[in-house]
Amino acid sequence: MYRSVIRSVQRLDYDRVDRIFAGSERAADPWGAPLAAARAAAAVLAQRRESHTAVVVDSAEPDFRFDRHGHVVEAELVTQTESHRLIEQLMIAANEQVAGLLADRKIATLFRVHERPEAPAVERLIDQLASLGVPTPPVPTGHLTPQQAADVVGETSVAVADWVARTGHGGRALTSLVLRSLKQAYYAPRNLGHAGLASPRYCHFTSPIRRYPDVICHRGLLSAVAGEPPPEASWVAAAGPWTSAKEREAMTIERDADDVARCFLLERELAGTDRQTPLPGEVVGLIGAGAFVAFGDRLQFEGMLPVRRLRGDWWELNEQATMLVGTRGGGAIRLGDPIQVQVGRIDAPRGRVDLMPVAEGED
Repeated sequence: MYRSVIRSVQRLDYDRVDRIFAGSERAADPWGAPLAAARAAAAVLAQRRESHTAVVVDSAEPDFRFDRHGHVVEAELVTQTESHRLIEQLMIAANEQVAGLLADRKIATLFRVHERPEAPAVERLIDQLASLGVPTPPVPTGHLTPQQAADVVGETSVAVADWVARTGHGGRALTSLVLRSLKQAYYAPRNLGHAGLASPRYCHFTSPIRRYPDVICHRGLLSAVAGEPPPEASWVAAAGPWTSAKEREAMTIERDADDVARCFLLERELAGTDRQTPLPGEVVGLIGAGAFVAFGDRLQFEGMLPVRRLRGDWWELNEQATMLVGTRGGGAIRLGDPIQVQVGRIDAPRGRVDLMPVAEGED
């Protein structure tokens, strides 16, 4: 590792790299061969990580586009492609190397810690998936050790990804169940490993322009490779809880902002249209009061379908919180189920959408 200046000879964004990997665009010299080498390295890194039962999660993030007046005009769910996974694997490898160097030289820094899950949370995850008919790996008998619990979650995440790929639905809901079985990652001056990545030493180093813990890691690394003063240990220790708290606050703000942006876009798209038109959706969450539904032609919107609007039965949440069951008719609304909905009230400033069920004969 050394200080350097990077000169880019070509702009390779994700879309372009995916076109190259798909064979629809040619990779030219001098960057074609290094790109092919990076692709091969990322594939090997991914295979090795999967063999260590790392958690596999494919998530989609909303990408909003605005006009010159600041109005939301489009929302697209960006899913991971091979180009995204390539960068992810190389960034993980870089973060592991930096964490290893700082740990070996006992330089004060912030590690990204993800402790192994607790046995009851993992056992509940298996029970939840079983209630939905999703195949799960065998669970060791007796009390699960922390490492066994981590291994089971890793294997389960792979089984869930396979199930979603095979059935074509349930990805958002089932991924959420897997993530909720895990402990929350945080920043700490002590290296306790990263269970989700099956990594013994891990830090955040690759994004110093948007995360302050990365800047702390850069300062520590510069003390090792360039002789600059290292960060003071007590200050680094105090920065761990502070940066972890700010990360959680930022995540909450981001989720709320996404909800608000979706609502304004939904209002725009539905202006002057008949709101009675049924829209395709999928159940992504459940509580006793109702179902959270992702809806739209690309499932780009989200709203709440209250049980009080479901006529003809009394609906109760099952013990595993994976389905609403009609106590009289025996019907069920399950996580991952496809569903038709209509848009009721939109409260854009608060980021809320009330949904209604499609009346019989309308779908």
